[in-house]
Amino acid sequence: MRFWPQSIRLQMLAGLLLLETLSIGLFAGLLIHQETRRIEGNSRERLVYEATTLALQSKEALLEDRPAWMGLCVRTAGDAPSVALARVTDASGKVLYLSKGDANQAKLEPEEIAEIPLLKRDEVKVFSLRGGRLESASPIFVGINLRGFAWIQYNQRWAQEQLSAIRSDTLIFGIIWVVASAILVFLMSRAISRPLAVLHRGTRALMTAPQGNRSFPLPVVVKNEFGDLIQAFNRMVASIEEQRSGLNDTLSLLDSMLANAPIGLVFFDRRCRIVRVNDVFARMTERPLSRHLGRTLGELLPQPLAQKMDEIVKRVIATENPVHDVELGGPYEKDKWPSTWLVNAYPVRTKPNQVRWIGVIVIDTSERKRSEEALRKTEKLAATGRLAASIAHEINNPLEAIINLLFLLRNYCTLDSEALNYVNLADREVRRMSEITQQTLRYYRQATLPARTTLGELLDSILTLYGGRMHSLGIQLERKYDPEINLFCFAGEVRQVLANLVGNAIDATKRGGRLIVSARRAWDWDEPRREGVRFTVADTGIGMEEGVRERLFEAFFTTKGATGTGLGLWVSHEIILKHHATVRVRSRTAINGRKSGTVFMMFFPDNVQPIEQVPEETRLEA
Repeated sequence: MRFWPQSIRLQMLAGLLLLETLSIGLFAGLLIHQETRRIEGNSRERLVYEATTLALQSKEALLEDRPAWMGLCVRTAGDAPSVALARVTDASGKVLYLSKGDANQAKLEPEEIAEIPLLKRDEVKVFSLRGGRLESASPIFVGINLRGFAWIQYNQRWAQEQLSAIRSDTLIFGIIWVVASAILVFLMSRAISRPLAVLHRGTRALMTAPQGNRSFPLPVVVKNEFGDLIQAFNRMVASIEEQRSGLNDTLSLLDSMLANAPIGLVFFDRRCRIVRVNDVFARMTERPLSRHLGRTLGELLPQPLAQKMDEIVKRVIATENPVHDVELGGPYEKDKWPSTWLVNAYPVRTKPNQVRWIGVIVIDTSERKRSEEALRKTEKLAATGRLAASIAHEINNPLEAIINLLFLLRNYCTLDSEALNYVNLADREVRRMSEITQQTLRYYRQATLPARTTLGELLDSILTLYGGRMHSLGIQLERKYDPEINLFCFAGEVRQVLANLVGNAIDATKRGGRLIVSARRAWDWDEPRREGVRFTVADTGIGMEEGVRERLFEAFFTTKGATGTGLGLWVSHEIILKHHATVRVRSRTAINGRKSGTVFMMFFPDNVQPIEQVPEETRLEA
């Protein structure tokens, strides 16, 4: 019970108080019930007596023809504490004499008038009126003539006062009885609570300091059954200490092996709850040791990994045979790499035919997997580089031919201004293609020296190139840049970055969407004194999930399926880092009715000093 006291002394006291209260309440109820019946019986007898007396006195007053004496008898009867009202009426029911008030204005009630025909000679009748009032009536005969009736109403307040007196006496008796019993129980409970308090202190000392014996043996404070219990407790503690001393060396060896083993060790009971782990496994789950005991794997590990390990443990419990070299993979939250564990499980028997625990050995092979994955990616990049170099070498020859043909077409053919503009545009794009092939051949080696570049012409050429696609898709283009804005950079590489972002934005934007391309003079977000140019490419496309944004600049990662290579943004990011630039990405998908879209913001410093190679650290906020 929530409000029930915890100590034995208070429990005994509360129980006694409750028992005494119930007993006294029952006794008081029975007593009051009996007294009520007794008072009611006495009231009826008193009403009969009072009505008979008043009738006789009235008869004598009539015989002696003394009406004043009859009025005195009525008033005298009304002065009795048990009488509320006394009256004398004639045979028709008219009030002649009244103990209180004016007799001329008093009338009998309908219930009283209904009783008149029922009254007989030498008979007193007691009946009830409205409100539970009792009244008695007796006929007054002089000889054979009915001269009137004597009426006596009972005083209910007098009966209530008697009952109140009984209740008060019962309450006082109950309080005295409960207080006396509580004092007696309080004194007697000390004989029980003292030895129990000693045992309680000893138990707490054994729990808090199981290795120490300063609190033992416990003092024997009484010479009864509780004293024998304290002595038995002392003997039990001494026996436990002897057994513990024999196991300390073995436990020290096992604890040392468990703590210093370079592998994760965890032990389960038959309900698949953890009973012991070592530090290595705790580091694998990234939770403190104290949070493992008594828990299941589902409370510590991600569900897919926890479910697979739980199946291994249950298999050992069912078959009682070990399970070897099961490779499990799960999310590795620290650096987002996939974590791989090699798991071995075996039964632990305390008896020849009883498996009590299941031991699990966990080896984290994530580093090895990562090394293998890195090696595979390196090989893939090397193969891609060799393939790209081979393709670039083969493309160079037809590009030179196209450049020469465009030169002849521009200088030796008669073309109008619009056609000549297209020829110049084709010449610039072919030369940019040539620069890209040179970059592919040399990777990070610079194809040309950086120079002051007019960004208006650069952006116009890119947007003109993609103008046909945007027109066919109905994409609204917004240009927000000064045509004369310039930047000291590798023009071909910056063009490659911007072309890649614009192309991706067009791919992500649905029909009728918007594309915003802007460039303006600005200062660095992190170094306000460093001036440069901030590029913004924003679209109203489908947006990117958080997992896509985290892997945005990873090589070979693509969301375009078979049509994507996963190298565009990776190469663009390398170019951004090469220019000591920074990039920020903001994107959201259409969830809960909100608008979707993606914004790429790049800051390129306008630095005339030589641009170094790609730095080791990446300045990326996605």
